[in-house]
Amino acid sequence: MSRHGLLEGEYFMNGDVASAEGAICAGCRFFAGYPITPATEVAERMAERLPEVGGTFIQMEDEIASMAAILGGSWGGAKSMTSTSGPGFSLMMENLGLGAMTETPCVVVNVQRAGPSTGLPTLTAQGDMMQARWGSHGLYGIIALAPSSPQEMFELTIKAFNLSEKYRTPVLIMTDESVGHMSEKVVIPPSNQIEVFDRRKPTVPVSEYLPFKPDADLVPPMGNAGEGYRYHVTGLTHDERGYPDMTAEAQEKLVRRLIDKIELNKDDIIELEEDEIDGADVVVCSYGISARVALLAVKAAREEGIKVGMLRLITAWPFPNNRIKELAGKIKAFVVPELNAGQMALEVERCAGGAAETVLVGHMGGNVHDPQVILKAIRKASK
Repeated sequence: MSRHGLLEGEYFMNGDVASAEGAICAGCRFFAGYPITPATEVAERMAERLPEVGGTFIQMEDEIASMAAILGGSWGGAKSMTSTSGPGFSLMMENLGLGAMTETPCVVVNVQRAGPSTGLPTLTAQGDMMQARWGSHGLYGIIALAPSSPQEMFELTIKAFNLSEKYRTPVLIMTDESVGHMSEKVVIPPSNQIEVFDRRKPTVPVSEYLPFKPDADLVPPMGNAGEGYRYHVTGLTHDERGYPDMTAEAQEKLVRRLIDKIELNKDDIIELEEDEIDGADVVVCSYGISARVALLAVKAAREEGIKVGMLRLITAWPFPNNRIKELAGKIKAFVVPELNAGQMALEVERCAGGAAETVLVGHMGGNVHDPQVILKAIRKASK
């Protein structure tokens, strides 16, 4: 452990713990949450580690309060985070929308489990992917990342904080029980090798500061409460001062910017992993634990002489529309394994626009795919 309380070196830890360590390395110093399987280890680790680095952990009465607390913590100047799973994620949706409307940086880790309702609390699924995009009411942009390993739980939690601070928005980490509870080697580099982005501060005098006046990149600088700036923070449609403005014109200006600050910066936000895409007849498109399982099927298909590439979604939202459209004109089909009845597969199909077939390999969760089922779909799609 460094003198600042940050871990360095190689460790054997599960994904939930790795995410907590990534948060601490990113500068997170406030966590508010409520225990829920299979995300509880994130909270437990933060409860243990935050006091060691001068941070604060609060166990809230429920997930509604947890989401509200991290919004307040962020406005107070702290990088803030919570973690949950399906039922808790549902409860957070209203305040997630509040975070989007008030442009509040924070990170939410959703370790997905099988539902609906209580479902299978200890078993894996990927059924919350559309909820991540559309779960709160109204219109807004969102960023969601999908780790496939404990190492990525560490690294993408850091990235989530950086994106959150850069674009003044909540960022979601959409992992699953398998990755959250999987234990593997995690390498934590020295702190001076970790890129950390802090929110852009106002450069105008305090008397001239408008908390929702954007810079050229559509993101407003953010002063912290207690630094002398005047604030009015509301979930109502508001002007650049933050004061409510109940007009269609104000709605168009504000909400259009909330969407555009994500959509127009997609090239900076989106991260994909591609393998043997060029010349492929079939592309397997997947994410999280399903992408890891799919690798076995892809390898087997290549051994049979099938030209198959792999496209792994590291960024789930915003969705890589342009890359899917580009590939659709060059291949026969996309094969999409995911632990749900078809969520991201619908996005692939939409973007392919009929230029390539989309083959869903769905699974209701509880365990991961049988690679042979994915292999069978690849064979059929390649004909």
